[in-house]
Amino acid sequence: MKLLSPDQLRQWDNFTIKQEPIASIDLMERAAIACVEWINARGFENRPIKIFCGKGNNGGDGLAIARLLLQQGLHPTTCILEFGKPGTEDFQKNLQRLHKRTTDIHFLQSKEFFPVINENELVIDALFGFGLNRPLDGLNEDLVKHINLSKATIVSIDMPSGMLIDESCKDHAVVCADHSLTFQRLKRCFLMAENADWFGEISILDIGLNKAFPETIDTAFTIISQTLVRSLVQPRKPFSHKGSFGHALLLAGNKGKVGAAILAAKACLRSGVGVLTVNVPKAVSSIMYASLPETMVMAREENIPFLNAYKSIGIGPGFGVGPGSEKILLHILTHYSSPLLIDADALTILSTHKDWLQNIPAGSILSPHPKEFDRLFGDCANDFERADKAIALSKKYPFTLIVKGHHTLVAAEGKGWYNLTGNAGLAKAGSGDTLSGILTALLAQQYTSLHAAIMGVYLHGLAADLALNVQTEESLLATDVIDHIGAAFRELRS
Repeated sequence: MKLLSPDQLRQWDNFTIKQEPIASIDLMERAAIACVEWINARGFENRPIKIFCGKGNNGGDGLAIARLLLQQGLHPTTCILEFGKPGTEDFQKNLQRLHKRTTDIHFLQSKEFFPVINENELVIDALFGFGLNRPLDGLNEDLVKHINLSKATIVSIDMPSGMLIDESCKDHAVVCADHSLTFQRLKRCFLMAENADWFGEISILDIGLNKAFPETIDTAFTIISQTLVRSLVQPRKPFSHKGSFGHALLLAGNKGKVGAAILAAKACLRSGVGVLTVNVPKAVSSIMYASLPETMVMAREENIPFLNAYKSIGIGPGFGVGPGSEKILLHILTHYSSPLLIDADALTILSTHKDWLQNIPAGSILSPHPKEFDRLFGDCANDFERADKAIALSKKYPFTLIVKGHHTLVAAEGKGWYNLTGNAGLAKAGSGDTLSGILTALLAQQYTSLHAAIMGVYLHGLAADLALNVQTEESLLATDVIDHIGAAFRELRS
C-alpha cells in the first residue's frame, strides 16, 4: 500500500471527482456518512455531542456530520472557528444546509467564546485535515489546548487537528484524540511512535475514492503487504540439498551473552538456511554444541579462514565491543565480498569507526534500533528526520537499512517500506537477535538485501503475532517468536 503525500491525496480526490464523475460536495457527503455510521456503531450517538469545525473541507465534513446527526433526531452543538473570512466553497454549502436545520451553531471569535466541554460528551474534531502545512498558533492553538484539557471522548476526522502527514509535530499543539477516522488508507503520520499519544485508535473508512489512482503515481514510502511478501518467497525444489540454501556464518555471543548467539542461530535455522556455522568464544562453545546440535561451532579467532566460502555472514548479537571484536569486524569488512548482516555490537563498533562504512560489501543489511542509528549516523530530532535520513543514506551507500521500531522501516535505493506486523510483546530482550538470525538466513539463500529485509521484518512480526495465540504480549519470549516462524511461512503460502 502506497503512502500518499498531502498533494497526492488532493489529486486522488480530484481524480475520483473527474472519473466517476461526482461533485466534490457529494464526495464530502460520503465521508460524513461513513463517520456517522462509525459513530452509531460505537454507540457514541447516545452522548451529548459537540462538533468543532475549521473553515476548510475538514470543517465541511464536520458540518455534514452535524446535519446527518440532526436527521437522526440528535442535537449536536456545532462550533466554528471564526476569522472573519468565508470558508471553502463546499464548507459554505454545508453551512447553508445546516442553518436550515438548526440554530445551535456558534462562532468562536476569541477564547471567551469557547464552550464548556463536559466529561460525558463526545467531541468531534473537524478543525484541520491533511491540508495543514504548518504548526497551529493563535486562536487555533488555544482551541486545541482547550479541547485537550477536557475529559471528553475525542474523535478526530481524517487526522487529529495540528498533526502533519510528513513532518514531525513534536512540541506542537495537536488534538489528543481517542479515535482517528482516517479516509481510505493510512497516512505516514500514523506510523510514527512519537505521534502515538495523539491519534489514539485508528479506523480506516472507505469513502469510495477511485482505486485506480494510487497505481498511477510513484511514492517515496510503501506499507509492506502480505501480497508483496508472498510474491518474494522462493519455492524450494524437491531435489534441493543443503547446499542449495547457503552456508551462513554467524558471529555472535560472548561471555555472559551466549543467549544472543543461541537465539540468532536458532532463528537462522528456522528461516531456511542450508548450513550454519556459529562463531563464539571457545569458553562458551560447549554451550552452543549442547543447545543447537544442528549447527557447526567455530572457536573465535581474529582471522577467520575461508571467509568467502560463506554465502552470508551475520555479525553483532552479543558480540562484544572490545579491541578483539573490532579486529574481527575490520578483518571481515576488508576480506569478505558477499552480503553481511550487521547488527547490535557490530553497529556500535562501526559508530566509532565511521570510515569503515565504505568497506561494507554491496547488498549488506544494517539493522539498528533508533539509538544505534543516531550513534552511527548522527543525532535525529524526531522519527521523521531519522526516516528521511535513512532514505538519503540508502542512496549514498549500496546497503539496505532497517530502522527498527513498532513500525520498522526498510530503506533501500531511495525508497522506504514500513512494516505493520508485530506487537508490543517484541519489546523485550532477544527480539533483535531473532531478527538478525532470520535476515542472515535469507541472505544466505540468495535473496537480495531489499527482499531479505522486507521478508525478514514481516516474518519476524508475523511470527510474533501468531505466537499470541498461545502467549500474551507480557509473556511473549524471543523463543516463542522463533517457534512460530514455521507458522508464519505457512500463512504466507496459504
